[in-house]
Amino acid sequence: MAQPSTPAGAPHSLNNQVGPVLTPGSAASSNNTFLMPNSPMKRRLSTDGYQPKVTRTLGQRPACLVNASVTYCGNNQIYAFGGFDQYTDEVYNHVLKLDLVSYQWSLVDNYGDIPGVRMGHTATLYQGDKLLIFGGENEHRAYLSDLIIFDLKTAHWTQPTVTGTIPKGRARHAALLHDDKLFIVGGITGHENYVLDDICYLDLKTFTWSRAWKFVARYDHSVYVWNDRVWVFGGLSADMDKIGDIWWLDLKGSPAFDSPPLFGSLDRQAALSRISGSARASYGIAPSPPVVGSSGYAANSSSAQVNPLLFQRRTSPLVAPGAISSLKFVSGPNIPAQGSGMHFHVYTSGTLLDFVTPAATITPQECSLSALDLDTLRWQKLAEGQDIFKLGYRWHYCTMNEDGTKAWLLGCPTDPTATDLGPGGFEEYLSDIMEIDLSRYGILGNKMSPEPCAETSRPASTIVPPSKGLGGDLAKLFNLHPDTGSGTDFTITALKDGDWDDEELVSSSMMHTADQGQQQWLSPDASTSPPIYVHKLILQARWPHFARLYKSQMEEFHTKRMHIPEPYSVVKAFLYYLYTDSIFPEDCAELNDVAGLLVMSNIYNIPHLRLLCVNRLSKELDVKHACVIWHCAGIANEDWLRKRAASFCLMHWGRIVRTPGFQKLPRQAIVELSQEIDEEGRVVGAEELEYVGGLGGSRFGFGGAERKVSVGSSQTQTLGSEADENEEMEMT
Repeated sequence: MAQPSTPAGAPHSLNNQVGPVLTPGSAASSNNTFLMPNSPMKRRLSTDGYQPKVTRTLGQRPACLVNASVTYCGNNQIYAFGGFDQYTDEVYNHVLKLDLVSYQWSLVDNYGDIPGVRMGHTATLYQGDKLLIFGGENEHRAYLSDLIIFDLKTAHWTQPTVTGTIPKGRARHAALLHDDKLFIVGGITGHENYVLDDICYLDLKTFTWSRAWKFVARYDHSVYVWNDRVWVFGGLSADMDKIGDIWWLDLKGSPAFDSPPLFGSLDRQAALSRISGSARASYGIAPSPPVVGSSGYAANSSSAQVNPLLFQRRTSPLVAPGAISSLKFVSGPNIPAQGSGMHFHVYTSGTLLDFVTPAATITPQECSLSALDLDTLRWQKLAEGQDIFKLGYRWHYCTMNEDGTKAWLLGCPTDPTATDLGPGGFEEYLSDIMEIDLSRYGILGNKMSPEPCAETSRPASTIVPPSKGLGGDLAKLFNLHPDTGSGTDFTITALKDGDWDDEELVSSSMMHTADQGQQQWLSPDASTSPPIYVHKLILQARWPHFARLYKSQMEEFHTKRMHIPEPYSVVKAFLYYLYTDSIFPEDCAELNDVAGLLVMSNIYNIPHLRLLCVNRLSKELDVKHACVIWHCAGIANEDWLRKRAASFCLMHWGRIVRTPGFQKLPRQAIVELSQEIDEEGRVVGAEELEYVGGLGGSRFGFGGAERKVSVGSSQTQTLGSEADENEEMEMT
């Protein structure tokens, strides 16, 4: 590639071998636009990263039924119920269980008020040992609105007596459990399969249905509660279009959602549901004939919960008593396109996860694992398709544990020679399962999720303790001089400044591992920070390394002092974490400090701190801190975060090399970061960039429109009418 001449005073890039780069304030021209494409070749050849494992199951494997329910129910068990066999046209009511220790499927003998066959229902885990089955569609295309409870301990079915306004029968709806209420959202119903746009709930303390309110018309969608809001994403519209926008309903402050539903004498549907058969005739109501499935069990024939078809009319409910909002994601490199491929949506710790799995309609390069933070409504790509999905499989169902730390995909091979099920078996049975450890991608899980972000910001320099709990009380005593009566009885010092200079960036990698318990601490000198006053009892209880050190009665035991050769701000944040379990922005404002905490979590083997750091660093990755995060992730052996930060650095290379963090990296680290690009990577600029389509080149993921005008580093130019007609050409 011919290189243009270097303008006077313009700095050169590494080793002066890749041509000139103008400073941000320089004039824009076609000769100063460069790309450093990050070829996927290196990622495909890499074997040191995490990839979920696929396991072949045994036993009575269920067919790949359509619209069955597959639910993780704790104790390493997954339950499957119902569904439709597209090859035999049969609808089932079988209960099957998969043991995740032996990977053995078994047919569950079940008793009691066994429900009829159904598909398109929902199964919701309640109180850890019960499955709430609601609605669905039977083999006669009748839509059901009954609730049946399956006791996982006794394998016994019961059908409770319910009151209130029984919702319309429906299938392919969504259900969620919140505050002892089972919320039902959307679905399809009626002979015309029209799409419902309502939301209602069943109070599980009184088994009383609320009235229905108008929300959003969807089916095959997902629903979640976070920050006192009901979130709805994905699914199909009335026009059978796949939807990529997100809707939410504010529950907070609404008496209709905060209090149990009222049951009054004017509740016509509920009153009619209690009328006997003889009384129905006097009212002129036709009796509902029993519907018997192929299994021989009556499909809710004796149930007072099924609404007569007379009342399955299309009525428009009142709008829900809360603010309803929506957001449409137009385009973006991290936004998974919902229009093609097989998507599975699950929620954990305020995050929507979108598994874009291999399908006949998309290429493997289009598969991915993406995450939407519901607090910031920002998408990020957690993993490329080749890093999470193995070739040769098709996935049909996805389920997640209650903690939100693991997800399972169930499916089958696409190659008939790769199965032991005989001819055609690869199309009919859920023979394989893939377990995904979400903590490897920085997902906190529901039990460790932070409180939703406050709407008001706090000064970055102020540490505000939690407002409640033991950690909040202990935080009030953190770093107070013993003379104040705080009870602090131990002193810790660190490096004097919190700035990241060359020595401090490499100090963590040179430290001795804490597991050996015999680490030689640097002697305090002129660079020692002010003392941090702590309680040795808290450190002994929360810091295993300190407990071992103190038990061995080493020098620190006698002097009641310790020096940690890390930046003062990092050490202070680490000790504050030991008091509060928190490193969130109100407690630890700087990402450089969080990167340092990641290294310390690896040295001292503190998994909880490690997960908090990876979660926050991945969400807040930016130009200013990207290279420091990359460097510290390498020291801490966090391969996934290191890859993510490296890709970000290469994507924004021109800005990254001008940050203080990059300029203060050790020389060897700069070389390693430069070599993150594979051997086939190169810098493309000037006329060659226009030849391959510029920033609109399809190779770089922005569509195939020809680029007519170059874009400088300090300005954005209009791409003309051709770009205006292509919404994918929008640039920020």
